[in-house]
Amino acid sequence: MSTAPAADQRRLLDVQELDTRLAQLAHQRRSLPALARIVELDAQLADLDTALVTSRTAASDLRAELAKAEADVAQVRNRATRDQQRLDAGQVSAKDAQALTSELASLAARQSHLEDVELEVMERLEAHEAALAELEQAHAALVSARDEVVAERDAGWAQVDAEADRVRAQRDRTADGLDAGLVALYERLRGQLGGSGAAALRGSRCEGCRLELNPLDLEAIRARPADAIVRCEECGRILVRGAEG
Repeated sequence: MSTAPAADQRRLLDVQELDTRLAQLAHQRRSLPALARIVELDAQLADLDTALVTSRTAASDLRAELAKAEADVAQVRNRATRDQQRLDAGQVSAKDAQALTSELASLAARQSHLEDVELEVMERLEAHEAALAELEQAHAALVSARDEVVAERDAGWAQVDAEADRVRAQRDRTADGLDAGLVALYERLRGQLGGSGAAALRGSRCEGCRLELNPLDLEAIRARPADAIVRCEECGRILVRGAEG
């Protein structure tokens, strides 16, 4: 029958309490409200990033379209200027003058049409750039909000980690010198039973599984020596006797 000093077994409950506290702190660290908020903000930022890429591409296409429209207008305007200068110089025949006059009228109509196209593209670009500016402002606001939440998360982590360090140091002090066999059994059971390897026997109840032991098992446990390591027949945890006080 495996044994360990009764005092070590009772101290094992203090170790278990500290291990439970460490597990709670680890859960708290994983469950900070800021973490869920960061996930939400990251999803919103991902959507905005996609929208920004699309919007910036469209704006670039519109700028290229506007540049072409401006170039088309400039080309027609330059041609009309040259024709007008030839007419004004009076060094062309009547027939050529008539042709130039006709071409100037055609160029004027062409220029008017191209200027309308240029204006329409310009208006579309202005509207799109206004929408793009709003997207960029929204993106900057989300980035700022995320930075604030990240700072909140980091502060929360720092607080939890400081408490965990304190509890871990206390746990190490409490476990120092405990019976090696008892500790090995406790650690094995703790790994198998969700972090709880030892529990107090209070009256006839195991504080680990919260079940009442049947009278025969309870009688057998009470008959064992104080240094005997006993286990709960229901959950398998180490049952620590003499911990009622």
